[in-house]
Amino acid sequence: MSEIQQSVAEDSHKQRYALRKTVVMVGMMGAGKTAVGRALAQLLGAPFLDSDQEIEAAANMSIPEIFARDGEAFFRARESQVISRLMRGKPGVLSTGGGAFLSDVNRDTISRRGVAVWLDADLELLWSRVAHRDTRPLLRTADPKATLAELFAKRVPEYSKADLRVPCAPPVSIELMSKRVADVLLTRPDVLERVDA
Repeated sequence: MSEIQQSVAEDSHKQRYALRKTVVMVGMMGAGKTAVGRALAQLLGAPFLDSDQEIEAAANMSIPEIFARDGEAFFRARESQVISRLMRGKPGVLSTGGGAFLSDVNRDTISRRGVAVWLDADLELLWSRVAHRDTRPLLRTADPKATLAELFAKRVPEYSKADLRVPCAPPVSIELMSKRVADVLLTRPDVLERVDA
């Protein structure tokens, strides 16, 4: 275990947190929303939810299968329904798909009931994480890197509307990123506070 991992592990045992609103992880595919979100939930002692997993469970199909059978518009409508339902539950950490925060409806739901945290990663880092995966329906094109760059250019202005931003500068472990997010959340006492153990 590295010194950083040990420090984070020790800190998570000493610290106790009161989470007052659901933290919604937003950002590009490959930014680490699910991995960091899961680690953050563990650090905060809060439930972790993933909107894509919830959609897949409800449809009994994978996201690529839903896109192929029903199209993106159908998927986005289901995504909004799922996010609205999940935001009404107990405060926790919610990971969303890369396109979820582009919707005005979703942004409104998230801002009313929770707080959006943008995991801001640059294009090269994102490409290094998604280049060898076949699970991204939007990247099933003749030139997936160019497609990713187009999505990045369109989506970053929307992600910048998030309540909080956490840069993903490599090299960084999932645990350290979750600690960075927690530190940023602590600047918002309406969202997260430390409590005595």
